[in-house]
Amino acid sequence: MPIIRPSQSIDIAQITAIYQHHVLHGTGTFEVEPPTETDMTQRRADVLGKGLPYLVAADGDRLLGFAYCNWFKPRPAYRFSAEDSIYLAPDAIGSGLGRALLAELCNQAERAGVRKLIAVIGDSNNLGSIGVHRSAGFQQVGTLASCGWKFERWLDVVLMDKALGLGDATSPA
Repeated sequence: MPIIRPSQSIDIAQITAIYQHHVLHGTGTFEVEPPTETDMTQRRADVLGKGLPYLVAADGDRLLGFAYCNWFKPRPAYRFSAEDSIYLAPDAIGSGLGRALLAELCNQAERAGVRKLIAVIGDSNNLGSIGVHRSAGFQQVGTLASCGWKFERWLDVVLMDKALGLGDATSPA
């Protein structure tokens, strides 16, 4: 039975392998060159250095997926809005693990002070990611048509969001 836990530095090789698969074969990310383990180590350190969650789903020593959030934009006015990212190993897709990772990510992001979680989903045909976010209470708020070029075709970006905790009902201060 997989468990969801905070990522550890020892997880980087498997996190990198999962993400590399999506870069090379998927449209959920618009990266076209797979990042190295060093790149992924730096990205993870950036997220954790901001006090934000970086989670993995593990079955024993094997990682089945990972999820994290990072500030939506660097300007101070965005400091309560974060963008989520979820990636699963190919054989874990459709298992419900994405839903579990997203639920725990929402919980931990809220505890970290995030009031709005934003999904920036590559490819409007990415029905799995759209469905996972919808099942977690995200609402579609827009589509950026044909703004990415990957695999010799134009791709849309679907924007979805979800209020966490008190959302915009109160001042965050």
